[in-house]
Amino acid sequence: MTEPLSVGVLGYRFMGKAHSNALARLPMFFPDAPDVERSVIVGRNEEALADAADRFGFESTATDWRDVVDDVDVFYNLGPNHLHAEPSVAALEAGASVFCEKPLAPTLDEAEAMRDAARAADGVAGCAFNYRFVPAIQYAKGLIENGELGEIRHVRGRYLQDWLVDPEAPWSWRNDEELAGSGALGDLGAHTVDLARFLVRDAAGDIERISGHLQTFVDERPVPGADEYKPVTVDDAYTAQAEFGNGAVGNFEASRFADGHKNDHTIEVHGSEGSLQFSLERLNELEVKTGDARGYETVLVTDEDDPYLDHWWPPGHVLGWEHTFVHENYEFLSAVAEGGEFSPSFEDAYEVQTVLDAIERSDETGEWVSLD
Repeated sequence: MTEPLSVGVLGYRFMGKAHSNALARLPMFFPDAPDVERSVIVGRNEEALADAADRFGFESTATDWRDVVDDVDVFYNLGPNHLHAEPSVAALEAGASVFCEKPLAPTLDEAEAMRDAARAADGVAGCAFNYRFVPAIQYAKGLIENGELGEIRHVRGRYLQDWLVDPEAPWSWRNDEELAGSGALGDLGAHTVDLARFLVRDAAGDIERISGHLQTFVDERPVPGADEYKPVTVDDAYTAQAEFGNGAVGNFEASRFADGHKNDHTIEVHGSEGSLQFSLERLNELEVKTGDARGYETVLVTDEDDPYLDHWWPPGHVLGWEHTFVHENYEFLSAVAEGGEFSPSFEDAYEVQTVLDAIERSDETGEWVSLD
């Protein structure tokens, strides 16, 4: 018997809840997962923190991450973007493995420092791009790698939400460049860029050059609980064109102003012999066209031999968004326990950050930007 992995988690709101739920589900559905001890949860509000610890099953609380990183085997950094770099680097230097939410950092310089710390560390460093772990996406990657689509020619990705359509929607840290780094680009575009690279990099090469445009539609927003407005210093939407190593073209976009779209992450891959389409809002399905078919076939990716499905329900019973967190936590913690590798790593997340940075630079100069 090996000792359970002691886990410390920074953050108890949206992502804290999602990952805590995954940690609780693991022993029930993935009996071969490493044993985990939910040791400590970290935040600023002591009352809210105590409530979160009770609901999420953590043994203790702390109000300073510095008191935690030396005492846990695994450190989950689920705080706002501006808190990603310093705690993650400190935890890696203390010998812990680190799982950090996306994007890796607000700036490319901070992402580089995190990547370098991971290279020098003994622990595993993973970034939480959870959409890689949708069974339909894993199935799609297998089709591409097996050559079912032929030569990849076009990759299209979009991520549309509408939670900022109302100009009176409240200001939050996601509207501040110092805290978030960017807006729709980093919040949503990071997912699209990572998913595109995950699906086609082996078949089409990496993104070699890119052009981009960023736009802010509302310049200031009301501060919750105060009679004042704060400026919006990030983008509300972005678009980008890309060229892959084999000459394939890419089109990417994201918006938090797309009225009627709640969490619409869509990706399409078109090749010389077939195509596929995926939408997060129908995440159990994959639209596939191969061979001589005249149109797309809707494949329900819920068979027992589909990725991860043998751990859940009888064939045909669908999964949800929260299951992607269980899958990625299983893979990450297994890598930690076995001393193996995990992807997406900090290295992968840094490469995503280089694309985001190039899109911002292209918007500033009005020119294509090459990526080494």
